[in-house]
Amino acid sequence: MWFLMLGLLAVALKYFEIGFVATWSWWIVLIPFALAVAWWAWADSSGYTKRKVVERENRRKQERIDRQRSNLGMLSSRSNRKRRGGR
Repeated sequence: MWFLMLGLLAVALKYFEIGFVATWSWWIVLIPFALAVAWWAWADSSGYTKRKVVERENRRKQERIDRQRSNLGMLSSRSNRKRRGGR
């Protein structure tokens, strides 16, 4: 995502001829887009994207369970052990 935003910023600066970016070649200005494509290809092929989605879903699920237990007045077994001085 950062490469995409950097690329959009560079294109805008080049197009409106603002600052030192106006003197750069278009090839240099477009490099962040190529890097973004390479990043997305790697992230999808390595499973990074799917792993992050699963981690986020598991975290949200656990937060929902903890919130429901708290609303019911039940503490998780982990919290009970901490209160009693257990492991």
